[in-house]
Amino acid sequence: MQVDKLLDEIESYWSTRTEGYSEVNEKELKGMQKKAWLETLESGFWGKRSGKNQDVEEGFAETESFGNRNPDEEKEQLKILDIGTGPGFFPMILAEAGYYVTAVDYTPGMLEKAAENAAKFIGEKKNHIEFKRMDAQALEFEDESFDVIISRNLTWNLPHPEIAYKEWLRVLKKGGKLLNFDANWYGYLYDDEKREAYENDRKNVEKGSLEDHYLCTDIDRMEKIALQVPLSETKRPGWDVKVLEELGAKKIEVDETIWQKVWSEEEKLNYGSTPMFMVEVTK
Repeated sequence: MQVDKLLDEIESYWSTRTEGYSEVNEKELKGMQKKAWLETLESGFWGKRSGKNQDVEEGFAETESFGNRNPDEEKEQLKILDIGTGPGFFPMILAEAGYYVTAVDYTPGMLEKAAENAAKFIGEKKNHIEFKRMDAQALEFEDESFDVIISRNLTWNLPHPEIAYKEWLRVLKKGGKLLNFDANWYGYLYDDEKREAYENDRKNVEKGSLEDHYLCTDIDRMEKIALQVPLSETKRPGWDVKVLEELGAKKIEVDETIWQKVWSEEEKLNYGSTPMFMVEVTK
């Protein structure tokens, strides 16, 4: 029951963050991040980053997956799952670009806000998105249901992230792609050097007269949650690679510089001590 209570606390916390998090997403939609994120996602979908590898090409050829498709002609056939969608940033930019997305989140308030945002920002393309409430650690989909799975800033916040990865691979088609974007968000709670770097970020943000993304949250409550989830004190993405290898992923690539492409200058100053990485997996 302890895990259930923690999951309830996580849901409760993020229920209080719907408006603030949505405002962050809106800023992304209006800034450089929209184009940068779409390019990054599409690059992963269509194998432009890692499709040169022979074993990956063979993996796609063995299935009816997307490796040999023309992106411009077959976007609608690509089955995409966004896990931990929050206020809906990923599905909105993808739907607007012509894709269809199933988007799940555990927090009802986030899903309501995501649907509201889709109607507000992408009009009729909102019909390209199906929102569902679901636990990332217990997905309610059949095996091998999706060509692509994407997730951002979620894994670190899960009570059982290794179970989540197992579930994600279960519902991913053979030859399909998993793109997970995350960071070592609360490592400063366990490491003095990271704490110093985190405090330096706060000074740099103040010096630049920018909005401090940590001060607009209930940081005390979030830190209490971070102290209970396992990945706050875990060195990543090394942990991710190890777990995914044990789960039998066919190919795993890590990009620890992805933050340089997808973050605005404001984000780089806010999160300089916790750079975002990408784990790209081929099943």
